[in-house]
Amino acid sequence: MRKVKGFTLIELLVVIAVIALLMALLVPVLRSAREQGQRAVCLSNLRQLTLAWVAYADDHDGKLVLGSAYMVKGWVGEAFLSPESRSAVIENPNKGTLWPYVRDIDVYRCPRGWAGHGATYEVVTAANGALAWSRLWGWQVSGRPDLVRVIPADRVGRTVLRLARLTDIISPGAGQRAVFIDRGYTHFTSFYVHYLYPKWDVNYPPPIHHSGGVTLSMADGHAEYWKWKGRETVRMPRQLGHSEHLEGGDYEPQTEDGLYDLQRLQKATWGRLGY
Repeated sequence: MRKVKGFTLIELLVVIAVIALLMALLVPVLRSAREQGQRAVCLSNLRQLTLAWVAYADDHDGKLVLGSAYMVKGWVGEAFLSPESRSAVIENPNKGTLWPYVRDIDVYRCPRGWAGHGATYEVVTAANGALAWSRLWGWQVSGRPDLVRVIPADRVGRTVLRLARLTDIISPGAGQRAVFIDRGYTHFTSFYVHYLYPKWDVNYPPPIHHSGGVTLSMADGHAEYWKWKGRETVRMPRQLGHSEHLEGGDYEPQTEDGLYDLQRLQKATWGRLGY
């Protein structure tokens, strides 16, 4: 009777170790490839929405669409507000003012968005059209330090702070003024960042959805991925619920890289710094 030769215990352990090593090397690569694919989809979505945003203004004498979500004439309608299913979004006729320009419900949502949210993008406050004033807290009248909750001038030099028309985008140009940002979910308001102060608003932490970074679009129709430079930008304490908040109130960056991240978004939003 011929003796059948099999693997020894040592050989089996070596094979298992090699497989485990290969998996350890392969999983991060697959994860990175998946993220890059999802990011590409997100950037494409942002470009399409921004082109729709521009097309709407072209069809309405240059006036910008209302940037607040789920409101009457808002850019996105209540069909996307916590829908029960994909079919529920399709069947609901209230899809928002930009729907005639982008008739694909998948464009309104990043693949990495929060579960249960039909839309994941927000218009930045300065591009919110008619309601651009709604979150401009902390403005101060020149010579009146007691008046700190008033609406500011629309323009500082050649920079229009609160955009209401396409023609308001002068300095800086359309390639440097933000429109949509991927927040991971869409709330009723537009995405707010302070103008007068070097700090993040408690209700609007820096979005982090793509490898420690964020995707956003500019008024000329192109979209960008920003990798946050500051470790504190990514690690600042947050409270998660139906929305996201910072623990302990507004947050002022303590590092050069953290301040760079904040000011980069402030400049893209308002066109300049207010401090």
